[in-house]
Amino acid sequence: MRLRYLEAGSGRMVVFVPGWCMPARIFEPQIEVLSRRWRVVSLDPRGQGQSEVPRGGYEPTRRGQDIRDLLAHLGGGRVVLAGWSLGVLDALSYVDMAGDGRLAGLVLIDNSVGEGTPPPARTRPSTFFANLRQRRDQTVRGFVRGMYKTPQDEAYLDEISRQAQRMPVEASIRLLSYPRPREFWRESLYAVRRPVYYAVTPRLRNQAELVAQRHPQPTVEVFDGAGHALFVDEAARFNASMEDFLARKAAWA
Repeated sequence: MRLRYLEAGSGRMVVFVPGWCMPARIFEPQIEVLSRRWRVVSLDPRGQGQSEVPRGGYEPTRRGQDIRDLLAHLGGGRVVLAGWSLGVLDALSYVDMAGDGRLAGLVLIDNSVGEGTPPPARTRPSTFFANLRQRRDQTVRGFVRGMYKTPQDEAYLDEISRQAQRMPVEASIRLLSYPRPREFWRESLYAVRRPVYYAVTPRLRNQAELVAQRHPQPTVEVFDGAGHALFVDEAARFNASMEDFLARKAAWA
């Protein structure tokens, strides 16, 4: 199958992997700014953006393999791999199968990495999957709006919402049901000996503090005023942090 990616700039490479059902173009604020100095690549994972929509492969091993295939296709030396939301888990799946040999650094944006105590069990089961099956368009549009704390253009929100519904609904649900214990993600993270940048919103503050204590080369940052898409809500701050990580902390040698 064919996977599509966006690419801009030249030099040392940073590769972005977006979250659940999201397109590569969601990283446009980073592509525009970081490509002035770096080679920036943003992946449309299988079934997302403008990549092909296959019947299967919506599980962590195949998604990690897709990242490995992308890096092999791009060639070159080390890269900084940056995953957001579900892309955090896809990046850690890549690390589990391929190790950190290709990595100059790992950037994880606003998802759990399995640190600390598990969240308390829900008193009621979530209705999100049922809503996806029964009222998909309304549910996805509400999800997309909820990713931001800053006002976004209506045409932009509409396009992101429409692209987020390309894959079959049951495939989108499988993406949210990865068959891995939370310890898998933590062990995958700490197997990475390269520098790590963990950027989170306040709900993950405790995990960020633990990563700062336990990883040998950590950078952690809490975006208190941002939504889940913190790299859009606070693009200037996030881009400045990425520039610093790429220029001063990543292990390119």
